[in-house]
Amino acid sequence: MTSNKYICEDLKLRKKLKCTFGLVVVQVMNPFWSMSTSSARKKSDSEERSASGEQKTSPPRSSATKKQLPSIPKNAIPVTKPISPITSTQSTNGTHASYGPFYLEYSLLAEFTLVVKQKLPGVYIQPSYGSALMWFGVIFIRHGLYQDGVFKFTIYIPDNYPDGDCPRLIFDIPVFHPLVDPTTGELDVKRAFTKWRRNHNHIWQVLMYARRVFYKIDTVNPLNPEAAVLYEKDIHLFKGKVIDSVKLCNSHLFDQPTMDDPYAISFSPWNPAVHEEAREKMLSQKRKPEDQMKSMHVSGLSWVKPGSTQPFSKDENTAQT
Repeated sequence: MTSNKYICEDLKLRKKLKCTFGLVVVQVMNPFWSMSTSSARKKSDSEERSASGEQKTSPPRSSATKKQLPSIPKNAIPVTKPISPITSTQSTNGTHASYGPFYLEYSLLAEFTLVVKQKLPGVYIQPSYGSALMWFGVIFIRHGLYQDGVFKFTIYIPDNYPDGDCPRLIFDIPVFHPLVDPTTGELDVKRAFTKWRRNHNHIWQVLMYARRVFYKIDTVNPLNPEAAVLYEKDIHLFKGKVIDSVKLCNSHLFDQPTMDDPYAISFSPWNPAVHEEAREKMLSQKRKPEDQMKSMHVSGLSWVKPGSTQPFSKDENTAQT
């Protein structure tokens, strides 16, 4: 009985040691278990902090480096649209959707500055008072088939400029020309600008093209087939038609503008009491650079003997200093 008692106690002790040893092995051989338990413990701690409002939040980003457009002033007046035959089209460029009118005004101001800088001979332009999308102009032709012609015109600019079509140029009186519509007086501008390219094409190029068509005649795909055929087949009859067209335009030169706009270009007959003073001012400004050159004091030695036309001539007995 005693031995059986010891055997039973020994077996119980072995089982107890075996269970304890197995638990220790699991904890040592599986470190991920301890990590997972510790992470779970940390997670629960963080959740408790967030619940109690102790969780740290990242500082807000500074907006100093972010580029933003200035706010639109409340009392700003956008560009008004002209009454023109152009159909209104919306801009497809969403970059300046809310700033469209102000961006358009800036673009047109830059375009007009470029026109002034180009100084196109015989071409004068003036934006409308009522709308920056409409410009008044006049072309003076000084030689060639259309010599002495004075042609007034109006430029209509699309309201989605410079993302839309090219501007349209319409003469006040249709000119007899292969590229001018005999009914509407519109010049075929799309011939030179099939697709208006932003930041590449400019309004001054349209004006230069309008001037060039009167010196270099193109008869391919004309808007006025009669003028094109006469130019190719009967140049004398073509010249006669051109002379009549020039006389017709010049006869209406002093007519009042059809549009009620204070900036519309108008001409009046010569009146010395009105125009003489302006003429003298323009001529004086033109002579000013020459007068300045004459009045400039030139310093240095002259190597031309007085009374002689020989350069580098001087007396041989002149002492050199």
